[in-house]
Amino acid sequence: MAITKTELKNQIKSAFDAESDTPIEKQNIDQARERIAQKIADAVESYVVTRTVNVPGVQPGAATVTGIIQ
Repeated sequence: MAITKTELKNQIKSAFDAESDTPIEKQNIDQARERIAQKIADAVESYVVTRTVNVPGVQPGAATVTGIIQ
């Protein structure tokens, strides 16, 4: 299900908060960055990839159509 811009912002903020609220040893910084990057990537994927495309007047067979991504 697509998320709103506000939900995207909250998920990104949450990704940073989850790591900043936990003490991280210097040798584990790369792992923390990876977790943050994964959470942000998941949020962006939910925001962008799961959009609905409405195409009015679709014709049977092969045709070029345009639509609105919502």
